[in-house]
Amino acid sequence: MHLRLTEALRTQTRRLHTELERSDLMRALLRGQIDRARYCGLLRNLLPIYSALECASARQALAADCDPQMLDELARCAHLVQDLTVLHGSLWEQEIAILPAARDYAHRLHALPSQSPRLLLAHAYVRYLGDLSGGQLVRPIVARTLKVEGAAGTRFYAFGSPEELGRLGQRFRASLDAIAIDPESVAALVAEAQFGFSQHRRLFDQVFAIALPQ
Repeated sequence: MHLRLTEALRTQTRRLHTELERSDLMRALLRGQIDRARYCGLLRNLLPIYSALECASARQALAADCDPQMLDELARCAHLVQDLTVLHGSLWEQEIAILPAARDYAHRLHALPSQSPRLLLAHAYVRYLGDLSGGQLVRPIVARTLKVEGAAGTRFYAFGSPEELGRLGQRFRASLDAIAIDPESVAALVAEAQFGFSQHRRLFDQVFAIALPQ
């Protein structure tokens, strides 16, 4: 019987997902209590993670036997750069530090194409489905808290109209669930997704703990 990968990932990462939502950083973000400097610190440290994931996925896509895991509309790097420029200014790359958790996570992602390329699916699931769902709740909070208008400063969460957003989420889930996969591979992907959530928690704690320049 074919196993639904997204269902296995959802149910077996639920606890870690909940813990991440309850982190100090996410609670401040969702309550509208995050300052601009700390939010920019979060975006700056998500950028190397997305860059590594998207570069690794592009490398893997060149393989003839690759699994479908990346849709062009999901790519976030350019949007993160736009938001950082709007919210911090043109010197964000020099003025905002990359934290150890982001460096370590990016290093892991860069290594996967040559080690276990299928595990990239787990990280695509952790990031992109979060952006397509929870990110849509965060976007108006960020706009209100940081007093930005229109799409400026919140393009990271932009995937088009609600209808386009829904279709994109369905396509991404369907691409994951279409993969013929054995129970051992599912278990490995679940473990990798759990690792991804734990690395996000580490990153969120580091962003919240460090006093960023105002």
